[in-house]
Parts: sequence; structure tokens; C-alpha cells
Amino acid sequence: MIGLIEIAKNVLLDCMNLKKEETLLVITDTLKYHIGEAFYEAGLELGCESLLMAMRVRSVSGEEPPAAVAKAMLEADVIVCPTEESLTHTDAKIAAAARGARIGTMPGITEEMFTQGAITADFKEVERRTLVLTEMLSKADEAVIEKDGLVMKLNLRGRKGVASTGVYKEAGASGNLPSGEAYIAPMEDGVSGETVIDGSMVGIGTLRTPLKAVVQNGQLQCIEGEGTENLEILFEKPQNGIVAELGIGTNEKALLCGNTLEDEKVYGTVHIAFGTNTSFGGENKADCHMDGIILKPTLYLDGQLVIREGEFVLCQ
Repeated sequence: MIGLIEIAKNVLLDCMNLKKEETLLVITDTLKYHIGEAFYEAGLELGCESLLMAMRVRSVSGEEPPAAVAKAMLEADVIVCPTEESLTHTDAKIAAAARGARIGTMPGITEEMFTQGAITADFKEVERRTLVLTEMLSKADEAVIEKDGLVMKLNLRGRKGVASTGVYKEAGASGNLPSGEAYIAPMEDGVSGETVIDGSMVGIGTLRTPLKAVVQNGQLQCIEGEGTENLEILFEKPQNGIVAELGIGTNEKALLCGNTLEDEKVYGTVHIAFGTNTSFGGENKADCHMDGIILKPTLYLDGQLVIREGEFVLCQ
């Protein structure tokens, strides 16, 4: 099996286009330190200025990193973040990208995920499919998710889709590693209906039984099912329960494993998230960003069937 450092080198070259003259900043925490160290060593072997910063584990996805980490991010060319909780939707990440850093966030990454699943995909094909779906999201005024007889409608008018292809070679480009999703921030007051989340849920992991979520005017009214005691943060203040994201999984190699980093990329799934969306065109800043994966959904964009029970009708 290829070692972690060699795999990290491949990711830095193929996905981040790291150059010798650039500064690499690796941000990690106590739980993912061994992976962060592999990226740090890979950066050294590739001849660049390689820096490693380790922090305590964040209490929830979307919590800001320490000020010293945020400051260092503003001076780096390439940033990779193997962490337990996600830094994807933080102000620190937004600011660093605005300064031109190329950023790959890897919340919950495991050693197993380095050698199988999403990271083994043909990223040229993932990129093609993701860009097509992103354009469709940008053009759509409304999305409709149907699942097990339940319907949820999402107002997308005026919002732009975001492509997370897993390839970040331009200044300011950022997203998950590994990746493969097209996503968008719905209007904060423009989501209503019910849906079943039956793949996985941040705070719970892989779901043994489905959750039922009820949303009115963008606000989560209730979420029912096993494990919901771990989702209390969604009701601690109104911003935490806002529907922040609609995403479409585009990576045919991704495997449902209970880790959102990979789960939300599973081909033919959709996911909704609650909480912060300011990093991708929304206006809601919350204490969290928590995704729920919907398996075998049916998805319409402006009345056009895109996915039928988990199978792409358009953009196969």
C-alpha cells in the first residue's frame, strides 16, 4: 500500500498544483495530526516552504480556528486542512481564499479514505459532471426534492451554484478533498416542506433509521428520529436551523461511510445542510454547518427531472 506521504504528495500535485516556490500551510488538530504531518512531510519533499499548525479539535463544524491560525492562512499560497470538524464554511477560510490561497478542506478524513472511495475517482469526469450540474443550479429558480412521498421546495432565485470538483489550481479556488459535488445556498426564507434524511447526518454518522425533517420558510421546525439528541445545536438559536445548502453528489467512487466529507459526494445523492452559508453566497452566519444525506432522491430543477430515485436522468 502506498504510504501516507506519497499519497499526500499526489494530492498536493494533482489537486492543488503545489509549486516549489510556494508556501504550504497544513492546518490539523489532535485527532488528525498524523495525516497533517504526512502533508507537512510531503510538502518538504516537494521542495516548498511547508508549515504545520495543530490546534485543539473544534467543538462543531463551522467553528472558527484560533486567531493565530486564521492570520497564518492569509499568508499561505496553498492550504490543506485535515481536521476532525470542518473549516470549510468559516470566515478564516473565506478571507484566505479572497487573498488568493488555494484551499482543500478535509473534515473527518481517515487513512482508509486515502486509499479507497472518492479519492480514487477519475477527477476529469467528476469535474465535467460537477460543472454541468453547477450551471444548472445557477440557472434554476426552484429545486424540488421528493423522497418517500415527502416534498421539499427550495427557492434558488438569484443564487449561484458552486462547483467542488476536487481540483483547485486557480488562485482563490477552494473546496473539499476528496470532492465531487455541485451545491448552492437557497434563499434563507425560501425553503419549505418535509424530507427524509436516510444516509448520514453530521453529529450522528451513518443512519440506522431515517430522520424526518420539517422546514417552514427556511427554518427547521423539527427533526425526528434516532440520535436527534445530538442535533440540539440546530435549535439553540434561529440561525443554526436555517437551511443553508442544497448539494448534489457527483463522485461515482464515493462510498457511504458515515463521514460527511465522503458521504455528500456519493453519486446520485442530494444533501441539505443547516447553519452557515456565508462562504458560498448565502447570508446566514451560524454556530454550525451540518449536512444530512438523502439516498435515492428524486430531484427537479425548474420542473426538469434531474435525478430519479438516485439515478441521473440528465448529466450521467
